[in-house]
Amino acid sequence: MSTVPSSSATVSLSIRGASVRLVKALRRLTVRAAFPAELAKLGEIVENLRWTWNTDAQELFESVDPDLWTQSAHDPQRMLGEVKTERLAQLAGERKFLRRLEDVHDDLTAYLGRPRWYQQQRSARADLPDSIAYFSPEFGIAEVLPQYSGGVGILAGDHLKSASDLGVPIIGVGLLYGSGYFRQSLSPDGWQLEHYPSLDPQGLPVQALHDAHDNPVRIALPLPHGRVLHAQVWVAQVGRVPLLMLDSDIEENDNAARQITDRLYGGGAEHRLEQELLLGVGGVRAIRAYCEITGTPAPQVFHTNEGHAGFLGVERIRELVADESGGLGFDDALQAVRAGTVFTTHTPVPAGIDRFSRDLVALHVAAMSALPVERILDLGAEEDPAIFNMAHMGLRLGQRANGVSVLHGAVSRDMFAPLWPGFDPAEVPITSITNGVHAPTWMAREVVELAEREVGTAAVAQGNGWEAVDKVSDAELWRVRGELRERLVREVRRRVHNSALQRGMSEAELGWTASVFDPDVLTIGFARRVPSYKRLTLMLRDPDRLRSLLLDPQRPVQIVIAGKSHPADDGGKQLIAQMVRFADDPELRHRIAFLPDYD
Repeated sequence: MSTVPSSSATVSLSIRGASVRLVKALRRLTVRAAFPAELAKLGEIVENLRWTWNTDAQELFESVDPDLWTQSAHDPQRMLGEVKTERLAQLAGERKFLRRLEDVHDDLTAYLGRPRWYQQQRSARADLPDSIAYFSPEFGIAEVLPQYSGGVGILAGDHLKSASDLGVPIIGVGLLYGSGYFRQSLSPDGWQLEHYPSLDPQGLPVQALHDAHDNPVRIALPLPHGRVLHAQVWVAQVGRVPLLMLDSDIEENDNAARQITDRLYGGGAEHRLEQELLLGVGGVRAIRAYCEITGTPAPQVFHTNEGHAGFLGVERIRELVADESGGLGFDDALQAVRAGTVFTTHTPVPAGIDRFSRDLVALHVAAMSALPVERILDLGAEEDPAIFNMAHMGLRLGQRANGVSVLHGAVSRDMFAPLWPGFDPAEVPITSITNGVHAPTWMAREVVELAEREVGTAAVAQGNGWEAVDKVSDAELWRVRGELRERLVREVRRRVHNSALQRGMSEAELGWTASVFDPDVLTIGFARRVPSYKRLTLMLRDPDRLRSLLLDPQRPVQIVIAGKSHPADDGGKQLIAQMVRFADDPELRHRIAFLPDYD
């Protein structure tokens, strides 16, 4: 695979209100290399993102060319496109490699085909749904598919991967952003700079959805003033789970419509609203097309991860009202939709909720649906009569709602209590499901090997038998922890060095980066998005105390920090700059580091 620039566009970098415009490729056209026939199964393994949590597949890719594997940032599609033809021919005749390839491919085939936990449950409970739709504005599957910004996306990605491992029949739905979120660097004074890469879908682990006549599947939504928004449907295969991703950057659209899926959480209010209409309304239409083409059962449950996809409920109401076999009235359709809708709220503060002008929503809804506009607007009503609140719509459309921890559930019941007048906050029907993680993604190979040794591969895959870890000696656990911490320290030093170069320091000034952090010191990690309300700089409330903790001669600590602030959030950027300036102190920089551009 190689890439060449195609077309051009201006790209803006904001530096404290100033604007710098650069000419950059609008897209990068990706040319994929062909495999020898003996290596065809390698392509099948690459196309399914299960490799991102399967260490055998990763080690197989690495064995193709260890140097290219590192240079490609562990992106097998990119690496294989750059491997020399002679090397591929050599591997095609190498019996040891072909046996490993066969083993990894057989394992993937078995993983995709065998009944798993959910299928076992269904044998005893026929009421479990045949299919579940899961909508999210972002999905953090892996670095090779940069379509996420923070915790909402990481949870969504882990959700799909865990569902795949359990055999839960989920269909993911999101948008395919032409620049993802953004790449982050720092100015010399610690101010966040944003860079927007041009992502070519042909270079990403996605495939265009085609109909029975091999035509690319595209959905359409009416927009105000007679315009129409078209979107291409792409599919990323996440183990057993398909993730449908909608892309508006296609020829059928006018220039404004092509930009709707340009960036995650980008643009002004109308831009964001049109993104969310595409995600919700367009996502339902994409699911209908996908199910018809593939024979997948239509979802019986729709789950929206935050309020961004809330318009999916409006589209489902429209379907029921317009049903030619006997449509329902609006109220009956609303109740039917509520019965099959789940809403997860993430934010603990009103500032984290999407709120739009009621008039702007009315303009778009009137163009898109024959439903009574006032009834739709009522779904998003809040205290301010001029505002349409996406979280309120999600709660009114969801039969079940949850926060993401016990404490967050309590905060949410308090925050949204006005939606249930007459109820005490404790009685508000918002429960909580504490966020988990997809263990195979976040566990180091060394820890997995310890667990597999004690309880077996199958038990680890199913998440069972962890009590057997008690059999592992403290000395062995400490040895593994030490190895992993040394790896972390090497990575911190590499990133600190590269960031310092980007900020204008010379190589001659960077000798200190070789001794940043200590593998034998207690290490604390802090990585998240940086809106003002998440209080990144709370640790600087008493800077002298923090300094004394970092530099304690007997029991020092060290802190590694990463975070991105929304490009339009100067308040969040100021928090980052404040933290970076503190970490720049020559007396402290060996104990605290801000690493830009978390991935």
